[in-house]
This record gives sequence, C-alpha cells and structure tokens, in this order.
Amino acid sequence: MNGKRVLVTGGAGFIGSNLANHLAADNDVVAVDDLYLGTPENLDDAVEFHEKSVLDDDLPTEDVDVVFHLAALSSYKMHEENPTKGARVNIEGFVNTVEQARNDGCDTVVYASTSSIYGSRTDPSPEDMPVEARTGYEASKLARERYAEYFHNHYDMHLAGLRFFSVYQGFGGAEEHKGEFANTIAQFADKIANGESPELFGDGSQTRDFTHVDDIVRGIEVAADNRLQGIYNLGTGESYTFNEMVRMINEVLGTDVEPAYIDNPLDVYVHDTMADCTKIRAATGWEPQISFEEGVERVCEPYLNE
Repeated sequence: MNGKRVLVTGGAGFIGSNLANHLAADNDVVAVDDLYLGTPENLDDAVEFHEKSVLDDDLPTEDVDVVFHLAALSSYKMHEENPTKGARVNIEGFVNTVEQARNDGCDTVVYASTSSIYGSRTDPSPEDMPVEARTGYEASKLARERYAEYFHNHYDMHLAGLRFFSVYQGFGGAEEHKGEFANTIAQFADKIANGESPELFGDGSQTRDFTHVDDIVRGIEVAADNRLQGIYNLGTGESYTFNEMVRMINEVLGTDVEPAYIDNPLDVYVHDTMADCTKIRAATGWEPQISFEEGVERVCEPYLNE
C-alpha cells in the first residue's frame, strides 16, 4: 500500500502502533487512541496522532481511503470489569467509526475480531466452523462481524474482519505498556530474564498459535490492498505449549528458570488454539514468515544485549 490516507484506531496500542509506523513509510497515516491501553511513545513522528475515543463524533475521517479499526477493550478480563463499557467501545465504537468514515466517502475497512470465539481446539480452526460467545468480549467481536455484514450488504462497503491468534512482539517492541495484558511470551521472557519464575496455569500443557506482530501487520495490509470482504484468520497454523515456550526462552537466554504452576483463576479459559489460514492464503498469498523459534529469539534479544 502506498500513497493512501489511512486511519488507524487504537493506533497508539500494541498492534495499532506497529501497523501505523509500518504504513507511515509510504502513506499519510492518522492514528486515534484514547490512551486506555496505548501510549503515543509507540508512534513514529511521521504518524499524525489524535487523542480521541472511537465513541467521539468528530473522528478525523476526512479524505481517508482505508480505516484500520483496532481499538477495543481487548481481553476477557478488561471487558468483564465493565461489560457495558466493553459493549460501547467494542460495538458502538466500531459502528460509530465506520459510519463516520462512510459518510466521508471511505468504503474500505479492516477490523480486528478474535480467534477466542473458536473455543479450545487442537485442530486448525477454519472460519466457517460454528462459533459461540462465552464471554462479553467474544460477544462484542461477533457483533462487529454482524455489523460489518450490514455495512457490506446495505452500503456495498468492503469490510475484512481478521480473527487474530496469539499476537506477540516482546517488551523490546511495543508490548511493555500493556503490562499484565501483554502476550504471555513477552511477560514470561521478561520474568525469566530477571530470574523470576513465570506462573503457568495448570500443568502448562495449554497451547497457542503464537503469531509475530510483523506477520499480523502484513496480513492487515494485504487485506486492505485486496479489499477483502468477510472473515479471515491470521495465525501460523502451528501451536506450542506454554512449557515448550518456557524451555525455548531459557535456551535462548542461557538461563534455567523453572516455571511455577498455579490453579487457573479464570472462569472462562481457552486451553488450545490453532489457525487454519487457508482462506487468506488463497485470497492474497499471505503466509506467516517468522517461525516461533525466530520470534522467541527476537523477544529475547534485548535482554542479551543489556
């Protein structure tokens, strides 16, 4: 993508800032964020930043060619602390942003959904399998998908909903400000590097399809370039247990920190995830390029250089 004017909501957050900074090399990028979970320090100077909520009625949507809607209360825990606020931000904020962009002539939107709606699966999860909302967070993302269907059918817009799997970068990137909401790789690597035992729920056998943010950013961009419509998975199609992850971090850091196993405190917990990315591969040719081994090395690299 080049020569476009684009809006990134949640643009000062983890994925949003990586996307905004990447696109700013060849595009005019505007980022909005209410700084609930983002920080403008994540953004390059080339990105035009506005401290705004997606619920505001004066979003900077003028002359925007593409909207990348990543703003959300982005976890089960965050959403359950205030389900009404979660619904407003995740659903009303989506509708509000798309409607303002549509009124200003934009017809292309790429937005974040979630892979957690697949539940626990050790087999790859295709987009057309049955899904359900077990949490308010999942309900809000499914509502986005339905509203996107409405905007497409009623206004002939193109809206690509991307079900991200477990996105990571590490505290050496833009995750550190997320703290307890950062991906487990980032949190565990930081603890192990500092000689602390990471806490694993249960026996550490749960698995995740860990996907590096650089691959996610490329997937988001190709979804816009191809003006995709509908729902697409973004993941690697491979899964690793938390025990394997801890072992790999120890190997890279040259440490031998044992994890601490604790009871799972969460009422709803997805034990296993794995993406089936056949659909986006067929539509765009997108493939993940960063193996988990390389990703762990990238996460650990800043600690090796201290």
